[in-house]
Amino acid sequence: MLAWQVHRNGEPSEVMRLEEVDRPTPGEGQLLLKVRAANINFPDALLCRGQYQVRPPLPFTPGVEICGETEDGRRVIANPVLPGGGLAEYVVADAGAVLPAPEALDDAEAAALHIGYQTGWFGLHRRAALKEGETLLVHAAAGGVGSAAVQLGKAAGARVIGVVGGTEKAAVARDLGCDVVIDRRADDIVAAVKEATDGRGADVIYDPVGGDAYAKSAKCVAFEGRIVVVGFASGDIPAPALNHALVKNYSIMGLHWGLYATKDPGSIGRCHATLTEYAAKGLIKPLVSERVAFKDAADAVQRVADGTTTGRLVVVPDGASR
Repeated sequence: MLAWQVHRNGEPSEVMRLEEVDRPTPGEGQLLLKVRAANINFPDALLCRGQYQVRPPLPFTPGVEICGETEDGRRVIANPVLPGGGLAEYVVADAGAVLPAPEALDDAEAAALHIGYQTGWFGLHRRAALKEGETLLVHAAAGGVGSAAVQLGKAAGARVIGVVGGTEKAAVARDLGCDVVIDRRADDIVAAVKEATDGRGADVIYDPVGGDAYAKSAKCVAFEGRIVVVGFASGDIPAPALNHALVKNYSIMGLHWGLYATKDPGSIGRCHATLTEYAAKGLIKPLVSERVAFKDAADAVQRVADGTTTGRLVVVPDGASR
């Protein structure tokens, strides 16, 4: 079969190579899945660079999230078992972690559901306890992770402020349903948030960016507000001033969604049932901005790494299995 392989760490466009490899063999408790669509996540770029918290042995195939098909014809979503990631024609996945793909979503949308929306739901509800009527600020609101948080915030009845970079992404954020859109390239984020909230600030801030985004968040978080740290797409990991959190009376909380698989695995299935219901009602729909040909996967991973994309890029295999 064909698979994208990484033999050395570096930038995705430089180290990913399309090669012929053996079809994987499932072990005990695993399933063989034919890949119908593979969503590209920022961790795929970090895997290529050797900067992710998981470092699979070389060579490996990136792709941490797919919509696949079981040998008995069921359409499912799964996280492939590394080093055999989803940018391939076939993968293996742990049977106990495979979930049914929502009927309301096509293959590309289903491939983009699992990680982003589970992270959003756990971050906003389990960690931050977002309430109806509160103000939610989402950084990188037009991106894959941010767009999921925007939709989930609206579904929860929150007023959503989206922060983006550039006019094109601002238009995307408005289409997603953001009540207020702030262009960080043209606007003063802190002043704009305070103006939009009559000086109160945002009750919940969802930050997958880090760096300057976090610094601005600390200046515009409300009394008893919650900053949810989701990731560091900027590459800059901030060092919070805890005296500032004390004086302003706000909380800083981390969200590592992957831990729930080991600490509370049943919660993932319950969340998926909720997300499936939301999808059926039209409350959420992954923003798939581009369906990418299999041959162009390396370029797509690089574009996600560079932060130039909106929504999700999803790779669709050509079906040329061997």
